[in-house]
Amino acid sequence: MADGGLDPEGLCGLRDGLASHVARGTVPGLVAAVARGAEVHVEVVGRQRLDDPAPMRRDTLFRITSMTKPVTAVAAMLLVEEGQLRLDEPVDPFLPELADRKVLRRLDGPLDDTEPARRPITLRDLLTFRAGIGMILEPSRDWPIQQALDGLQLMTGPPMPRTPHGADGWMARLGTLPLMHQPGERWMYGSASDIVGVLVARVSGQPFDRFLHERLLGPLGMADTDFYVPPGKRDRLASCYRYDPAKGALVDQDPLAWSQWVRPPAFPAGKDGLVSTIDDYLAFGRMLLGGGRLGSVRILQPETVAAMTTDQITPSQKAASPFFPGFWDGRGWGLGLSVVTEGETRGRFGWDGGFGTSWQSDPALDFTGVLMTQRLVFPEPAGIDRDFWTLAERTIRH
Repeated sequence: MADGGLDPEGLCGLRDGLASHVARGTVPGLVAAVARGAEVHVEVVGRQRLDDPAPMRRDTLFRITSMTKPVTAVAAMLLVEEGQLRLDEPVDPFLPELADRKVLRRLDGPLDDTEPARRPITLRDLLTFRAGIGMILEPSRDWPIQQALDGLQLMTGPPMPRTPHGADGWMARLGTLPLMHQPGERWMYGSASDIVGVLVARVSGQPFDRFLHERLLGPLGMADTDFYVPPGKRDRLASCYRYDPAKGALVDQDPLAWSQWVRPPAFPAGKDGLVSTIDDYLAFGRMLLGGGRLGSVRILQPETVAAMTTDQITPSQKAASPFFPGFWDGRGWGLGLSVVTEGETRGRFGWDGGFGTSWQSDPALDFTGVLMTQRLVFPEPAGIDRDFWTLAERTIRH
């Protein structure tokens, strides 16, 4: 572990660089944090929404979308440590909808052109996104499997609108469809984390959101992290925007008046459903950085965190599993999160959210960084995350 703390000059550069994005109108505002050892530095810049002069706050709530996935993975690993689940045993006893699966012979083929699954789906398959279920990245809206997914409202997004089904109804509908690939064959992003959330609920005998609060969010003091924003906190929910090339401006993606995050969802989505704050998610990231412990609170054992942050995807699986250009360059996937496998930051882990949030923890440097914004990274990335990580590196005193 490198010694030293945070560099004052680097921290000034971090603030100036992030403030420049707000000044240019890239986003209305943002909150960012860097932490090393006991030292924590937070930057709060701009405002929560374009149509309101109220400033951004340290406790502003952000839709963290895919940064929900690592939280869901930790919940599952709690049950693994207790012996209620095992990584390499079939999940069929708890998820009978996934038993005796059929698998498409061709991803663009008819739904009845299938072959039997060669083996059952395991928890490891789900956490490593190799369960044969996930996002189809090809131009595929006319493919039968994509039409079926859309018709059943199973993989709506990204991540809006939410599925209207409850957890059991969602699973029942999913169980009517064939898998897209054989279990363990390819990495497919996304929907496996929703299945993990259902699995955690069924094994624990509690709704997924309640389990998270009692076993993970509550012990870590993550009081503002939830699947919706209650009335008393709505003044802290930042507006979310996307860039409209036709207008040359940001447009509101999720207006607060009818935001899907202002009421409890029918299905607490393990892949993208949470809202959180900078301090809440920093606690989560530092817990994993600490080998499952934050202060006096232990959530997981160090060996469990080590397994989660070890690359599980083989080179041949990476070659067969495109995501975005360069995604697998020096990168792997552990149990519910991304892992750096090459270069100076090897061993660093974390993940991002499609609404402009980002988190990484680096065990070698005892360092965690979190960025919270609310601008969709697609179809046109804002570039704030790249600048943040460049500037965050410079805050590390060597």
